[in-house]
Amino acid sequence: MKHEFARKRRGAFAGADSPQAGVWDYSVPGREGVSLPRADVPAYELPSGIPQRKDLPLPEISELDAVRHFTWLSRLNYSIDTHFYPLGSCTMKYNPRISEKTAALPGFSLAHPLLPESLCQGSLGIMEGLQNFLAEIGGFRSVSLQPAAGAHGELCGVMMIRAYHQKRGQAGRVRMLIPDSAHGTNPASVAMCGFQAVQVPSDARGNVDMRVLKSLCDDTLAGLMLTNPNTLGLFEERLDEAIDAVHRAGGLVYGDGANLNALLGIFRPGDAGIDVMHFNLHKTFGTPHGGGGPGAGPVGAGEKLASFLPGPLVLREGEAFRLAMPENSIGRVKAFYGNFAVLVKAYTFIAMLGAEGLRAVAENAVLNANYLKKLIEGGYAIPYNRPCMHEFVASGHLNDQVHALDVAKRLIDYGWHPPTVYFPLIVKEALMIEPTESESRETLEAFAAALLAVAREAGQEADIVKTAPHGTPVGRLDEVAAARNPVLKSGKK
Repeated sequence: MKHEFARKRRGAFAGADSPQAGVWDYSVPGREGVSLPRADVPAYELPSGIPQRKDLPLPEISELDAVRHFTWLSRLNYSIDTHFYPLGSCTMKYNPRISEKTAALPGFSLAHPLLPESLCQGSLGIMEGLQNFLAEIGGFRSVSLQPAAGAHGELCGVMMIRAYHQKRGQAGRVRMLIPDSAHGTNPASVAMCGFQAVQVPSDARGNVDMRVLKSLCDDTLAGLMLTNPNTLGLFEERLDEAIDAVHRAGGLVYGDGANLNALLGIFRPGDAGIDVMHFNLHKTFGTPHGGGGPGAGPVGAGEKLASFLPGPLVLREGEAFRLAMPENSIGRVKAFYGNFAVLVKAYTFIAMLGAEGLRAVAENAVLNANYLKKLIEGGYAIPYNRPCMHEFVASGHLNDQVHALDVAKRLIDYGWHPPTVYFPLIVKEALMIEPTESESRETLEAFAAALLAVAREAGQEADIVKTAPHGTPVGRLDEVAAARNPVLKSGKK
């Protein structure tokens, strides 16, 4: 019965009498969907040597059909405004509308990036304020707003560590330690800076294995890249010991700030000895994420590395603001002064919530994650099952037939965006789930009910899970074949 219902739903998308049908199904010779204005410049013939198509095979449809087609397509899209995004590690949270309004104020949105400092004091003031906010939140001496994304900020942090060791005449420090639960960009940043990435395993409780870490701390050590909470959603229980071991060996500690949403107002990484860390403004501070807009990955540094920050930084002199490069700066890493509109949105988010509000963000993010984890424990194994922070990792290996990808695809039929799958790699068939602080108890309970329903189906009628999704315009795709043989254009003639 469920299969039949799914077939009927899928068929509705292909019917020529349906608004969901493709524009080619509506094409009728002579119909026009747009009227172009009369040219206000003289016509110009292209030179004869330039190859030209005699015809552009586009569908001929009315404006109404075109509007309905693209409106229907837009309704197929997921967005934070329409759906819950439980993507672990991504922190897909609500983007407050007030932040969009402040970024659109004419004084900000119309400011040219080449204005002299005297004519953009307001913008510089916002940047200086955000630098101070982030330094206070992270426990750092100074912050640069230059990097354009989290991975970009991460790369800057590793470049700063390299510059620090080179300035001290310690070019022999060539190894960077990376936990096996780290984000995939960590080893990439290390390689781009000419370091050797050395993997450190996790222990039985999901922490960095201290025995292995200490054995790797010698005079070739450049540093440790540490995500805390880690990608299992767990706080490093021996954090102080790990940082101390690296520092005693002459190395530095880079903090991957991707999971800062769990720590706001509760724990400051710089106070624990983290030397440099990037902030994901598009994850922690409510600015658009992914396709919703550009990101920003400011970098904060402690005493040892503050002078190596990318620049320029904004400095206050009395009532005025000016730009300046740190003494040992690794230089510019972004045109102008970073993604400015994103910086305005993050400033708004922080100023609006204040210290107590930011702490509430972290407390509710942690509460939501632990509540959701408890709700689904009866249907899914939680390999590292201790109190989590902002996210947790379950296993989608329900039986020998059903895997994490099948669970993800079946959730689509229930109307939910799947969580992150197959990451981190140290959990078999990983389902990485992060509810953020934005979601209500009712949303979490409904999502948990869908996950548990899929788990029951996996045991009773696994085929419906393995062949999902059934209610979408396009069914299960061969993702390996699609990656190897992509079809990049329509097959219509």
